Amino acid sequence: MTAERPSTPPKATAATATARSPLTPEQVKRIEINRLKAKALRAQREAEAQQQSTNLAAGQKRPHSAVSRSNIPTNQRDARNSPAPSKDGGPSRPLDSIQPARNFTKYVEYDFSKMTDTKGGFLTVEDDPHNKALHAPSADEKPAHMTLKEWERHQLLKKLREQRTGPFEPGISADKEKNQTCRECGSLEVDWKWLDVLRCAVCNPCKDVHPDKYSLLTKTEAKEDYMLTDPELKDDELLPHLERPNPHKSTWNNMMLFLRYQVEEYAFNKKWGSAEKLDEAYEKREEEKKRRKNDKFKNKLQELKKRTRVEAYKRSRQAGGGGGDFGDDMNKGGKHTHTWGRPVENDEGVGVKTCVECGMKVEELAF
Repeated sequence: MTAERPSTPPKATAATATARSPLTPEQVKRIEINRLKAKALRAQREAEAQQQSTNLAAGQKRPHSAVSRSNIPTNQRDARNSPAPSKDGGPSRPLDSIQPARNFTKYVEYDFSKMTDTKGGFLTVEDDPHNKALHAPSADEKPAHMTLKEWERHQLLKKLREQRTGPFEPGISADKEKNQTCRECGSLEVDWKWLDVLRCAVCNPCKDVHPDKYSLLTKTEAKEDYMLTDPELKDDELLPHLERPNPHKSTWNNMMLFLRYQVEEYAFNKKWGSAEKLDEAYEKREEEKKRRKNDKFKNKLQELKKRTRVEAYKRSRQAGGGGGDFGDDMNKGGKHTHTWGRPVENDEGVGVKTCVECGMKVEELAF
């Protein structure tokens, strides 16, 4: 007969039960005190919850603290019990204790909870105080410390200062040799802006009296009429110019305005030698343009003839013949007179006529 295998843990026997020492009076006292403390704490919490629920008016909801576990024992680990202080010394926030990794520290720059939603994905000056581009003062915008009336006065003074008129107009000296006079009538009331930019001392009445000398030419007119190049027109020492906003579109480059007599003096005396030589060069250029236009037309006409002959040869081959002259009727052996329809423009803007009988197409060029 086999012996019974002992189990794990072994069964308690009467000898082992009697071997345990009984609880001391101090242990019994400590257990009883802890039980009474837990019972009193539980009764206190139930009383507080009942008092808060009884103080609510009819139809009023209980606060979140009454139903949440807000009174968590200190021995239980909870991040809400010891929040980290905020950077600015204010009330702590849950995300203040979260720090980025060392490799990504330079990418975490903005606090999105404090940023302004501009509905366009742009940062404002308050959102990015360290951006120099946002804080750069703009010349066209009113500063924050100025009123609207002060800003208008500032703009008016700026305009007068640029035009050298009003209080910024240069005074007349007692020494007559130092005064600037008009080159036509000798008046002292010269246009100071023209004197500074165009280096021409002339008064406003003389501008209207002599439009053949003091009218302004655009850059296109100076290039086409006087055959000047871009480097010559951009040289301010050679030909000074005024700049005005483009009247056709504000986003285009500013217009360059030149004084007529200065352009004529340079073109006649320095570049071409005389007005007659300029006319000869102009006529030569026009003849060259006309010759290039005629050559281009002849090349197109030759290409058109080649395409037409190839189409006629293809039609003759399809009809079973051995070829023939242009315009022959390959089916009947006689001459064919085309009956052209109305010209229709193709995608390239060239008129195309189609024969009603044979379907031949010919491009029509207008001279």
